[in-house]
Amino acid sequence: MLIAIEIGHTMARKPRQQRAKATVDAIVEAGFIAMADRGPAGTTTRQIADIAGVGVGSLYEYFENKEDIFTAMSQRFVTDTIAMIQPQIPIIVRKPIREAVMELLSLFRDFLQADEARYLKCARYAMALDFEQYVEPLQKTLSELVTQYLMHHPETLRIRNIPTMSYIMIHGGIYSVVRQLCDPTPPISFDELAAGLADMVGHYIEREMALAGHDIPAS
Repeated sequence: MLIAIEIGHTMARKPRQQRAKATVDAIVEAGFIAMADRGPAGTTTRQIADIAGVGVGSLYEYFENKEDIFTAMSQRFVTDTIAMIQPQIPIIVRKPIREAVMELLSLFRDFLQADEARYLKCARYAMALDFEQYVEPLQKTLSELVTQYLMHHPETLRIRNIPTMSYIMIHGGIYSVVRQLCDPTPPISFDELAAGLADMVGHYIEREMALAGHDIPAS
């Protein structure tokens, strides 16, 4: 079941009619295009309106300023990321840990690179978009994935510091993938990065299970 995200930005007028919702969607999509080309500082409401094919006056019916649009973009990114991850959870949690990590990272890479890499191009501006304040639903989804993995592999429940290590590995992995994909000349390939992160998680779990007196097939 998809996690519903409460729209928290101060939209000047919330869309009720289907046509109005289509206009809002077009403006948000145009925001991604403009952001990818010009960055947050270089993006203007007029540019967004032109790309969306609406008048500036129509844009201001729904958004007070470009920051309001950026907020809607952040929320759209989170919603779409959750929609990508959730159907894959039942598949990922049944895999050995290294395969599970590499599968999740590959899905995230493909998601970022879809639609001419619009999300990837905007990811570098996450701080300017105040993205962090909207990621709680995504964090819950990833926590759900970890919980379901533990339930399918009950021997891993004896691992220490699961919440702390999950947080570090998930956020560290996301940051590493975004940085690698944004680098025009990355020092390592994506496959090498994914394998390294999978090995890091696998080795940690193997060590913890050895300390707990259990063996676990981590590959």
